[in-house]
Order: sequence, then C-alpha cells, then structure tokens
Amino acid sequence: MYRYKKPLFPIDVVNRVRRISTELLAAYKEKFGTDFEDNKKALNELAIVRSKRLKNEIAGYITSHLRREEEEQKEKEAESASHIEPVTESEEIEQILN
Repeated sequence: MYRYKKPLFPIDVVNRVRRISTELLAAYKEKFGTDFEDNKKALNELAIVRSKRLKNEIAGYITSHLRREEEEQKEKEAESASHIEPVTESEEIEQILN
C-alpha cells in the first residue's frame, strides 16, 4: 500500500497566515516593526488570536515581511547613491571655500 508523506504545514494554514498578516499590515502597518516580541504584543492589542502557534506564525510573518521591505529599501538607496555623478577635486574645493 502506498502512503504519502503529509506536508508539515497544510496549504490552507500557510495561506491563512499570509492573508491575516497582509490584512493587519494594510490596516495597522505603523503599529508593527522589525522586532518579533513587539509584534506579538501589538498583535495581542489588535486582534484576538486564541492559538499561541498561530499568533507566533502571524507575528513571525509580519516581522520577516517588514525586514525584507527594509532591506529592499536600503538596497534601492545604495543603488541610487552609486549613480550620483562624482565631483571633481576642483569643484569640491570651490564648494568648501564658498
């Protein structure tokens, strides 16, 4: 008899975590940050989640999402800073003297 291995997380659970997290971020993005513990506290204030595991998964997803956004923003800023035209030494000296 063939038996298949059950996935660790059912697809519905992952989609539920993502859906709830995106709804909370859309409504209360300013309440969340990149710290997991602070996000758990904010989640307790904003929503009623009875399951500890689900609460941790939602807070973890929000934390990783915001960290990823922050890293992408830093990369864009670094990329835009590298496209600034270099200033010659004589122009730099004139700017300092003025």
